[in-house]
Amino acid sequence: MATLYEGFTLCGLVHAQNASDSGIQGIELDGDSDHVVVTDSTRNVTLFKVSDQKPLGSWTVKQGQTLTCSTVYNTHNKEYVGVSDNKVIRVWKDDDIHLDKAFKATVTADVWRIHSGPEGEPVVLFQRGGVRLLDALLSAPQQAIEEVLTDEEVIRWSTSIVVKQQRFVLFTTEQRGQQVLYVQRLNPNTLQKYTLEREDLGLLPLSYSASVRDAHISLLCLYPNGCVYQSVVALRRPVESEGPQALPRSLLLRLPVGEGQLGAASAVSLDEAHVAVVGVPHPSAGAGRDFLCIWNTHFQTLQAGKEMTGRIYGQLWCYSGKLFIPHGKTLSVIPYECQKSCLASVLGKLKQTGEAEPRPSGMVLSWSSLLHGDQAQPGRGIETRKGRLTRKSQSAPSLTVDQVLELIKTAPVTEVQREVEALLSRADAQDLQPSLGTLACHLVVRCLAEPAFYTPTTLAQLVHTQCLCHSLCPDLLLLALEKKDYFLCQLCLQLFRDIPEAVTCACLKTFLSVPDGDAEMVSLEPDSVSFMEGLVASGRGPGAQQNGFSPALYEEDSCDVPPSGQTRPEEGKDGQPPRESSPVGLHKAVLLNEVLQTAYSDDFLLPHLKDLSSQEVVLFLQYLQFLYMKYSQDLYTQTPGLRSPTMSQIMDWVCLLLDSHFTVLVMAPECKGLLIDLQKFVKNQVRLFSELGKMEGSLEELQKMKQSKDVGQYAIEVIELF
Repeated sequence: MATLYEGFTLCGLVHAQNASDSGIQGIELDGDSDHVVVTDSTRNVTLFKVSDQKPLGSWTVKQGQTLTCSTVYNTHNKEYVGVSDNKVIRVWKDDDIHLDKAFKATVTADVWRIHSGPEGEPVVLFQRGGVRLLDALLSAPQQAIEEVLTDEEVIRWSTSIVVKQQRFVLFTTEQRGQQVLYVQRLNPNTLQKYTLEREDLGLLPLSYSASVRDAHISLLCLYPNGCVYQSVVALRRPVESEGPQALPRSLLLRLPVGEGQLGAASAVSLDEAHVAVVGVPHPSAGAGRDFLCIWNTHFQTLQAGKEMTGRIYGQLWCYSGKLFIPHGKTLSVIPYECQKSCLASVLGKLKQTGEAEPRPSGMVLSWSSLLHGDQAQPGRGIETRKGRLTRKSQSAPSLTVDQVLELIKTAPVTEVQREVEALLSRADAQDLQPSLGTLACHLVVRCLAEPAFYTPTTLAQLVHTQCLCHSLCPDLLLLALEKKDYFLCQLCLQLFRDIPEAVTCACLKTFLSVPDGDAEMVSLEPDSVSFMEGLVASGRGPGAQQNGFSPALYEEDSCDVPPSGQTRPEEGKDGQPPRESSPVGLHKAVLLNEVLQTAYSDDFLLPHLKDLSSQEVVLFLQYLQFLYMKYSQDLYTQTPGLRSPTMSQIMDWVCLLLDSHFTVLVMAPECKGLLIDLQKFVKNQVRLFSELGKMEGSLEELQKMKQSKDVGQYAIEVIELF
């Protein structure tokens, strides 16, 4: 089985002069599974942190210069490598600001692509088929590059792949409708050439994808008629005298294309049984709508589908369980998951463990029972006609999607809830994914138009399917805030990856203003509540030491210390740090934690944070201080699997609040003690890291020391640290 989870927008697209071009040349990993390097078609290279949708760095070439292939990351040297104006290779590091001042070298031939991998240095593929390792090329940039291709032969696609620790560069060419695959082996350098079979009507492939299967290279080709062919390249050392060989192919999948042919589409192999395809119509949605689909090639079945709005550009990248798709005006990231399938699970007939009904003795499980369920099972034993009629009347078919949409317009709440629940429980629920957004929008529209009509359970069920997002139903979260449905708010904050910063601040403002008593009456997600219960219950004994914090350090180097015998309201009578009790109730804290874990962009969030009142800012800062204190304790350890904010998220929000309200906080007398406490926390953390930095050199020397080979059964070694 396969699942497409709710996606989110990584960045907008900067279109080139050609409107049919997405403006993205390539997307590459940055040595970290959560970092990608995006190269546009003009002058910019941007490093993104995918989970936060944040740009971590950006580099631009001069006006008049153009990036001509995707930038890659050299994991060996921790450097970025790009090409401008076809022949200028540029190398730079994270801390370089201006590309013009970074290293650059001009080569003698036009570069097609630079390919990198998790192991080994980057490989440079030239437009005429020559291949060079990057270091060897940069050591002599003016070296002559051989021409492998004929004059009319043009490269259409290329990639780099590793099979049994052996590096290969694959590239396909096209000449007068003939497709050729080149397989270049590195160290030792050998070249194999294969001719690909022609498709009827002279159709050329829309996309290629290569993967490793059983120590061989598997090549997928998607054609405009919806046919996906697979070719297996056997890796062997070629005989020098032999010429190009015909590469056999087999039909792996035939996709529905509707009327006409596919224009811009792409297919990528996910594993040995699943293929992701974008730009192909959904079998049940009709023509004119493009989808991202995952197909099971073993059983020829559609496993998951998600409609992609806007223009499809025929580009698709897959990294670390995420699909990267430019469409319309955005670059979207859609997480996915594939599991091994059996025929029963593919057909939706496999029951979960523990839910299977006991079968009568002697009953045989047949293919008929798997394919048709309870419709025809001759081995079920004797059954009366009355029993058959009763069961038939009890299993009346549920309404179609269009019928439920009409029902939502006028039917009462109970009937709407019943029919939507029946629709979601159908065996073909996965085929309903494209329609769930429409269902949610119709429900929200009626809830807003008729204040007496509200279906919290149904809306929560739709959100739980993980087929919705904020951009698909933008009024859903605002409706939940208006109805004070904080459980639905929590679900949306957990499952929606594309919530705008303005809506995030609206949720924060609402959560801060809700009375603790009202929040405690709301049922919330159990894991998040369990986390807060454990956090509040974790106490600190007298004189306990925190990570980077202790009462002695807290009072040391303090500023604006009150006169002797006086204490600040935030301090205890003994002059100790503030009492470690949460300034908000348990459920209110759970809701605030959801805001802390929501993705945002600093530039867009800061203006909306200024709408918070000073009382709300102080309360939120006090809560963040409470979390910081708890997280800093040695006695408290987070329970794995419980949803909770990280220390980094807590500190980021503290910085954002101080940036947006610093003047107000400084001028307000009631905020003075809080700011002093925060300043001392930061000072103690700086002191802690400073002490750790002093130990770093000694610890590195310990790692370098060689252990004595002859230590016997027992030995004592004294190591002096200076």
